[in-house]
Amino acid sequence: MNVLFLCTGNSARSILAEAITGSLSASKGRFRAFSAGSHPKGAVHPFALDLVRQLHLPATGLRSKSWDEFAGPDAPVMDFVITVCDQAAGEACPLWPGQPVTAHWGMPDPAAVDGTEDQKRRAFSDTANMLRRRIELLANLPLDKLDRLSLQNKVRDIGKARS
Repeated sequence: MNVLFLCTGNSARSILAEAITGSLSASKGRFRAFSAGSHPKGAVHPFALDLVRQLHLPATGLRSKSWDEFAGPDAPVMDFVITVCDQAAGEACPLWPGQPVTAHWGMPDPAAVDGTEDQKRRAFSDTANMLRRRIELLANLPLDKLDRLSLQNKVRDIGKARS
């Protein structure tokens, strides 16, 4: 199943979600992850890349890109579209082919943290931990046993998980 993580800048949270999902999918084989932004920064945040490498997550292909890449006729059909920042959740999204399950898993932007380098890196680590927990919950859903409405509700409820 294809899952698209959206954030405005596609430089930190959505990138981390893509990498974490890619790592979990390597072992479970359930999801193919993508990420994009409504106004991509054009580069992945250096702390996000450092953390991906430190956690030994797949970094190949990680790049800041527009969500327009996933709205065209040649794009992979998404089964899930999940926003991870509040700003992207409030924006008018493209129409996604196939009517994917959508959810908002808002969380603070680690790139916006003021403080020492250690405090900033800790914010990225905290974000990655929260994303990992939520993605694990998604990966453990009995997808073949849930009707569409139940699946929609469960995926949205995952966004309320804190740890």
